[in-house]
Amino acid sequence: MTSRTEDLVTVIVPAYNAAATIDETLLSVRAQSHASLQIIVVDDGSADSTAQIVERHAGADARVTLIRHSTNRGVAAARNTAIAAAKGDLIAPIDADDLWHPLKIEKQVTIMRSAGRRVGLVYTWSALLDRQSQVTALAGQYFHDGDVLSALCKSNLVGNGSSPLMRAVAVRQAGGYDSSLVRLNAQGCEDWALYLAIAESFEFAVVPEYLTGYRTLPTSMSTDIGQMWRSFCLVAAKARARRPELRRYLREGLANMCYASYRRAKAENSDAEVQALLRYLIFKMPYHAAKIFIYR
Repeated sequence: MTSRTEDLVTVIVPAYNAAATIDETLLSVRAQSHASLQIIVVDDGSADSTAQIVERHAGADARVTLIRHSTNRGVAAARNTAIAAAKGDLIAPIDADDLWHPLKIEKQVTIMRSAGRRVGLVYTWSALLDRQSQVTALAGQYFHDGDVLSALCKSNLVGNGSSPLMRAVAVRQAGGYDSSLVRLNAQGCEDWALYLAIAESFEFAVVPEYLTGYRTLPTSMSTDIGQMWRSFCLVAAKARARRPELRRYLREGLANMCYASYRRAKAENSDAEVQALLRYLIFKMPYHAAKIFIYR
């Protein structure tokens, strides 16, 4: 077990009505071979027994702390509350329905330790999980490291919000998670926005192993096609305003996201979203629209 005090990792867990999954998530966090953990769960105004389950874990493990929001403020605000209370030099987010392999944090800390201060984020590959925590698919195998900013504009190569280990200084320098998206009914890409901001100043590294379990359910935020599309567009616009030279990479990212959203909407027979996305492609990105008609 690794437990050097200078490698204290603050695990941040936003939780909203997560009673069905939070127990398994916390068990996977507490079982990490890297024992030097501060585990902060932010109950974001839950109406179920989420807080009571977390309190049981806190009673059994002094590393676990519960912070409660009186109202639901959104995933970004919950994560930022945990970051404000973080004592570790390293921060590892995990959503309240995801799981970690026992060696995940240890392997990321090892990479972070050997890479030096220039690396601000270490990510892993992810496996997709169903309601029973069974693997249904393996996500993309990215090997991008070093300066990943242009590649990250084209696709969220980190994969999801439960994959990275980040330097606290990098997270705070980037301003934490964007809590404005919830007010615009555009939650979903807060993690990608943070990764983009970190990549402007730091390098990335990867552990090329499936160490993160990312749960995909019909009720998951990531399955809301319209909301995810709005979120992606807003984050891309903010990144473009901040760094105009990234325009062509972000445009490719928008095309990739639009095409992926179109295919999902088509598979789910979501006719209104199919038409909206198709109009966007035709009028904004005709080349990519042509690919749909040729290869569908």
